[in-house]
Amino acid sequence: MHEASLRVLTERKRDGGELNEADWKSVVESSLRPDADLAPVAALFMACYFRGMTTEETLALTRAMVDSGETLRFSRIQNGVDKHSTGGVGDTTTLLAVPLLAACGEYVPKLSGRALAHTGGTLDKLESIPGFRSTLEPSEFERIVAKVGCAIAAQSSKLVPADKVLYALRDRTGTVPAPGLIAASIVSKKVAGGASRIVYDVKAGAGGFARSVDDARTLALSLLTLTAAFGRQAGVVVSDMSQPLSPAVGTGMEVMLARDLLAGRSAAPRLMRVVRAVVLEGLGGRHSPEDAARAYDRALASGEGLERLRAMVEAQGGEGGALSRLQPVAASRRVAASRDGFVRAIDPVLIGRTARHVVNEAGPFAGVRLLKIVGAEVESGEPVAVVYGGDDVSERAVAAAYEIGAEPSADAPAVYEELALSIESTK
Repeated sequence: MHEASLRVLTERKRDGGELNEADWKSVVESSLRPDADLAPVAALFMACYFRGMTTEETLALTRAMVDSGETLRFSRIQNGVDKHSTGGVGDTTTLLAVPLLAACGEYVPKLSGRALAHTGGTLDKLESIPGFRSTLEPSEFERIVAKVGCAIAAQSSKLVPADKVLYALRDRTGTVPAPGLIAASIVSKKVAGGASRIVYDVKAGAGGFARSVDDARTLALSLLTLTAAFGRQAGVVVSDMSQPLSPAVGTGMEVMLARDLLAGRSAAPRLMRVVRAVVLEGLGGRHSPEDAARAYDRALASGEGLERLRAMVEAQGGEGGALSRLQPVAASRRVAASRDGFVRAIDPVLIGRTARHVVNEAGPFAGVRLLKIVGAEVESGEPVAVVYGGDDVSERAVAAAYEIGAEPSADAPAVYEELALSIESTK
């Protein structure tokens, strides 16, 4: 498509018009050209951000993105389960849910992404482990899933290459929160990944890209509708992101937390509530609710989830025993409470940005550890967080993220209304 033609589509969208399937196919094809000028596509995405996208447009873009590459067809595994989060701060769910699903007897071929804006990326987290490889050929990806029960990999140049280009463009242009673009990006990767059942963890709150529960439900239904159009089963959990989900925020910090939680050496009740909901929804395709709950409890209590995580890491090139040896950087700064009272809020965006900053400055094992979460009572000068590898600026940023008041605030549930939607609910 010539730049002039793309400009016409952008102007149409800017003025409230709708692009058809052929238009979106042309946009995707233009983006993949070696000499592509992505400026007009960026303008189009900004128009989508302000004008929105219809269901038909989102489906057309999703189809074009899927068709931009190959779709995995598995011969050695059947009924694979995949999961995807819409992104957040301290969202360590994938590192826990994937090995636990495998420990429950499911095959989990998981395609993941990298950090967007203030949110963390699962691939960035896993690549903090020495030797870990996220780029796998499809045959190797399937072989590891068949042997271990799970694998977490990047979409290769063969799988949804359009998303790799457009994903980065959204991050650079401030259009990450556009619901239609979010849905198309997520579903295209999931469909190309070859799983039969997909669980979506849709975040609601300031730390995610759907700011309200209603917005999250709208996105959830869009994901279900799109997935059904490709003939796959799907389920959704709508979870809270008004505060960091995990007490550890940062690439390697979150890997260490996942390891310790699976080993029973740590606690993170809000995070594990979301993990349980995601796993049970993933098991829902082949298990009754009661059997799914029993399988989850066994996998966690027995340590089998940790063994699957270790096996996956080593199968993907991680050094033997590397997972056990991980530890945060030595340099640390304690952040003190500014007054007596209760933690009323923790700004997830500020925490997420700070964690990314210190990781960039001090390496993958830097980050932020939250010692006090929303609802905790604190005394003036008491440590509320630790910044590993940080400086004065990061210490002040974490302090500013904490709102401490005289009275406790109402804490949002980790999973709203125990909400889990299945594809049948959209019919």
